Amino acid sequence: MKRFSLSALKEMKGFLALWGTQSLSALGSGMTNFALILWSYQQEGSALTTALLAVCSYAPYVIMSILAGAVSDRWNKKTTMLLCDAFAALCTVGVLILLHLEKLEIWHLYLINALNGLMNTFQKPASEVASSLLAPKEHYQTVGALRAFSSSLNSILTPMLAAALFALIGIGGVIFVDLATFAAAFCTLAFGIHLPPSHEEAKTKEPWNETVHTGLGYLRKNRGILDIIFFLAAINFTASMYNAALPALLIPKAGEQTLGMVQSAGGVAMLAGSLIATALPAPKSRVRVICNSLLLSMSTENFILALGQSAPVWCLGAVLGWVGIPLMNTNLDALMRNSIPLELQGRVYACRNSLQFFTIPLGYLLGGFLVDHVFEPFMAAQSQGLLTRIFGMGKGSGAAALFLLLGFLGTFSCLIFRKDKHIWALERGT
Repeated sequence: MKRFSLSALKEMKGFLALWGTQSLSALGSGMTNFALILWSYQQEGSALTTALLAVCSYAPYVIMSILAGAVSDRWNKKTTMLLCDAFAALCTVGVLILLHLEKLEIWHLYLINALNGLMNTFQKPASEVASSLLAPKEHYQTVGALRAFSSSLNSILTPMLAAALFALIGIGGVIFVDLATFAAAFCTLAFGIHLPPSHEEAKTKEPWNETVHTGLGYLRKNRGILDIIFFLAAINFTASMYNAALPALLIPKAGEQTLGMVQSAGGVAMLAGSLIATALPAPKSRVRVICNSLLLSMSTENFILALGQSAPVWCLGAVLGWVGIPLMNTNLDALMRNSIPLELQGRVYACRNSLQFFTIPLGYLLGGFLVDHVFEPFMAAQSQGLLTRIFGMGKGSGAAALFLLLGFLGTFSCLIFRKDKHIWALERGT
């Protein structure tokens, strides 16, 4: 066993170097993004202003994802990753310079987030392929487990470290940490990792319009896959409103540290869920696991956030809301891979990304608007009564009222789609 483990480590050393440094860089970038959310909320005190940061990041991804798969096939993966990472780092340097000159404004962040979102559209598929190229096929399960582990761990560390560093050394210090992690990842990829060209790079590809047509055509003929994508789009709509409203709920009521605690609790729950998903055998019904995991998330956390008044209660909500998500993702991935022919997966996934994620910027916009212009003014006009006893008084009470609505919206979405006969028909192909 020891010999096998050492051999496996040797076979995967290129992937491990890439995974370790890219995960560290992702942690740095996540801390900067979290710190910018805190900074923007301090500047404006507006949920909509903060939500627009995410809108600008997601909009290019949604618009361009449908072509990103075809582009990624044609371009050298290592060069693509280096160029995209370098451009993102330059944008971060721009933020630091503007901050030092005391000229940083919210619209600068909107522009920079949009540019970073565009780079991520091409960097992400290149990174996915790079991981496959650096690891032998017999270790693909390990690759997936390590990527899930680092993602969950970053979900835990990002808000805690960002909130602590933001309080101690300010946003400028957080950005310096981000740039240091970028430098480590960039140098490792540029000089320490040999990335062989993929077989697809040497082949002639079908025209881009044919790539898009093939992916969409498959989805039109396979209603189960299309409907489960729409299911996830509905969940993403609720989840993005949640993300837009969460700072507006927790920062006014309990401060930045509590926001970090709640998000870290969600990260711990995801890490635990990842370990559970790894240990459990394949279920008899993947569709049932997907539906039940999402129902658990949607029917618990939003209600607890709406009605809770303390950090421990909010953290409990985060745990219940996120512990089942890795189980959902694991079974969804297996269901999609088993249902979609291998030769069509890239094109179908590219179309899926646009259809499944287009609701995210819409949810952020609507969530921020509802907090600032509907629920907060409504709660501010309330005198002592039932609503103030339920949601509290002062800023943040309107966001709490919105979370109650999100609880019902998310729960009804799960109940409606779990009756979809086309989704359940996918069980026959797994």
